[in-house]
Amino acid sequence: MSPLDRQRELGEQARDAHLRWLLDALDVDLVLDVGANRGQFARGLREGGYAGPLVSFEPASGPRAELERAAADDPAWEVRPWALGERSGSAVLHAVDEQSELGSLRPTSDFGRSWKDVMARTREEVVEVRRLDEVWADVSGLAPGASSVLLKLDTQGFDLATFRGAGALVGPGGPVVALVSEVACVPIYDEVPLMDEHLAEYAAAGWALAGLYPVSFDPPTLRVIELDAVLVRADRTARG
Repeated sequence: MSPLDRQRELGEQARDAHLRWLLDALDVDLVLDVGANRGQFARGLREGGYAGPLVSFEPASGPRAELERAAADDPAWEVRPWALGERSGSAVLHAVDEQSELGSLRPTSDFGRSWKDVMARTREEVVEVRRLDEVWADVSGLAPGASSVLLKLDTQGFDLATFRGAGALVGPGGPVVALVSEVACVPIYDEVPLMDEHLAEYAAAGWALAGLYPVSFDPPTLRVIELDAVLVRADRTARG
């Protein structure tokens, strides 16, 4: 393992330990895994001991096939084939390839293409986009009455749009009590809101930052490209 890969692994381990604590402290009774790819995040939760209801969203057909196989023998884990956003409809997904973790509703940036050659070789796939608040009745059917939800966003530049499409679910008194969002310091896709804009909008909606964990780096400069931000409701008291 390279030093850079080891650094990323350490960040993921710290984030996952933090999330295990939050799941317990907030009595989380449903996890929404948006931008699930092949199910890496969900499998990590299962390996960490979370056995509760879990719904994964993945619009890209290639990784979704592997995701569905991973969830097939787990009755508390369901998969939905949608992208989530601010408005329902259809959109073009710029998918890198069937094995990559990369793919976005935004085209790749000049930096993204220089960072990873594979990002210059995308294929287009039309996908369905839904608002989370419009499909809440469906996805919460796995956990009727869910009142303590972890919402994980990894949409490659579309996290704020997904958050806005959650409406009152992420507002005061809503069921979403913890949020994981990938935020960018250097955008690998065009017109991606940067970290400061993400955190400012989350704060204005009543969310408080609980942790930041590096996800990817630029090897020549060692600067961080993206981080996972863990947030909690500033108006909710955990049980400890």
